[in-house]
Amino acid sequence: MICRAIAAFLLCIALAFGTTAAVAQEAPAAGKTILVLDASGSMWGQIDGVAKIEIAREVIGGLLETLPAGLELGLTAYGHREKGNCDDIESLVAPAAGTAEAIRAAVAGLSPKGMTPLSHAVQLAAEELKYEEHKATVILVSDGIETCEVDPCAVGADLERLGVDFTAHVIGFDVAEEEARAQLQCLAENTGGRFLTAANADELSSALEQVSAAAPEPEPEPAAALPAATVAAAAEAPLGATIPVDWTGPDAKNDYIAVARPDARGSDYENYAYTREGSPAQLLMPAEPGAYEIRYIRHEGAEILARAAITVVEVEASVSGAAEAPLGATIPVDWTGPNEKGDYIAVARPDARGSDYENYAYTREGSPARLLMPSEPGDYELRYILHQDATILATAPIKVVAVQASVTAPAEAAMGATIAVDWTGPAEKNDYIAVARPDARGSDYENYVYTRDGSPAKLLMPSEPGDYELRYILHQDATILATAPIKVVAVEASVAAAAEAAMGATIPVDWTGPGEDGDYIAVAAPDARGSDYENYVYTRDGSPAQLLMPSAPGEYEIRYVLNQDAKVLATTRIEVTPVAATLAAAGRAPAGSAIEVDWTGPGYDGDYLTVAEPGSAGSDYFTYAYVREGSPLRLELPEAAGTYEIRYILDQDARILATLPVTVE
Repeated sequence: MICRAIAAFLLCIALAFGTTAAVAQEAPAAGKTILVLDASGSMWGQIDGVAKIEIAREVIGGLLETLPAGLELGLTAYGHREKGNCDDIESLVAPAAGTAEAIRAAVAGLSPKGMTPLSHAVQLAAEELKYEEHKATVILVSDGIETCEVDPCAVGADLERLGVDFTAHVIGFDVAEEEARAQLQCLAENTGGRFLTAANADELSSALEQVSAAAPEPEPEPAAALPAATVAAAAEAPLGATIPVDWTGPDAKNDYIAVARPDARGSDYENYAYTREGSPAQLLMPAEPGAYEIRYIRHEGAEILARAAITVVEVEASVSGAAEAPLGATIPVDWTGPNEKGDYIAVARPDARGSDYENYAYTREGSPARLLMPSEPGDYELRYILHQDATILATAPIKVVAVQASVTAPAEAAMGATIAVDWTGPAEKNDYIAVARPDARGSDYENYVYTRDGSPAKLLMPSEPGDYELRYILHQDATILATAPIKVVAVEASVAAAAEAAMGATIPVDWTGPGEDGDYIAVAAPDARGSDYENYVYTRDGSPAQLLMPSAPGEYEIRYVLNQDAKVLATTRIEVTPVAATLAAAGRAPAGSAIEVDWTGPGYDGDYLTVAEPGSAGSDYFTYAYVREGSPLRLELPEAAGTYEIRYILDQDARILATLPVTVE
């Protein structure tokens, strides 16, 4: 069945060149063709037990054995190099005669793995074929939906409108989703190409046979009269302006109103607006002054149905600001100009293109614009930029000058300490004072504080001892304006407590250490990270710390933990021992009555007795009473008869220490 598919596909490719397989050896190729092959991860899917990529290799291999020498064929693939990359599109073989072996080797080396950027792949193939200048054909073989947020319909429409004679034939290979089929079909139909699908190898063979069936030559028809149309607009308009254009015409699918040079073809224009958007059309004027035409363009054949002359005239624009400004400063820039949508005021190097700038502010935000100066001193230009084509309408020179900054602090500080850093500097929005390794970039730091918080800055030192730098950082480009060395030194800490304690007990822990805000004394499993603990208490609460022991017996560590990075500064071992509890009460009692319960146990504040269903969690109960109220305790029994449990509950983790069954009658 694969051989049948190969034979049909050969004829399909040959017809795409304007010849048949029987005469291809004698007839020269008409135009060039690129085969765009889906090599996304889904091509490992199987049809009748054979991977789709393997079927494609065999089909294309058979095709290459019979191609005539004159046919100019190329190969593009997508999704074959890396996962998740919508730019993974590669022209593997340029269209030319005699490319069979190169294509065979390229297809054999494909290993599907990535996304499905089918629209962009077809577009790039069309551009490689110079579709705006020559007849061009793309044959897309895809097994899935576009996954890179590009509209295949729109791409097909644009290629058809701009191309001299562009066609995309699309074969949907094992495509089940309706949305995917609709996308592929729209791409083909918008370029005048054919779209066929196949769910398995047999259907693939049949579909390719249908594509390969040559259509009979149509009877010549008398030339039809062009539909009537009109366009009307102002005789002149400012460059870059959007003007209303009244029009009448057939308003067929994808017809458009365009502005173009008078000698341009119907498919060549400066800007356009679809007629489906209504009359008047809102049409953007070119960015260059001169003589133009407003046109009604019929999409089919890019025929000009109506035209009207228009002169695009220069517009006045200006920018003015200070002759010089500190680097990183935000300055006011007064401007005049057309203020068209997307226009902006920029600061740039004098030799930079209009689209290249250091910083910008939209004109829609008003005059004066608030413009951020570059982070490097030097000669620059203030510019008014027309958004269309990044056309420079006005300029004014400005010198960006260096600024003074300083940071001052002690030569050394304890790790984890918060120190005062005196600073001077521009204090622009989001500038900051940082502590960093001496070889770190400006954007890499251990800790920082904004300059807007004032001088001196309160800066937290790193949790590792060593040599560091204090820095004044200009927020823009993380430019370092000033530095001062500082040595971060280790600190001493200790914890001391009893060698063992009862589970759930609160014990005193003596400690010494830096006592920085947020530091804490914790009890944790010996192999736990510094940020993992059972219970903790802040050092700001004083020494000794009152630390709650875990509710499960075992070996633990008491720790002094530096809040920054949860760094453990000191430890001591402690064994948490089990505690026992007992309960005594009558075995039976009437529903809704109170029962008296004698108990023994740790008696921690917050421990309590409950009446609960057997097997339920310690935190689930009907009634309860705190043990701090003494022994015996009176507990209310449920109104419903049945078998229940009286329990002693350790407040921490609602752990059940003892149970006693009771029957409610």
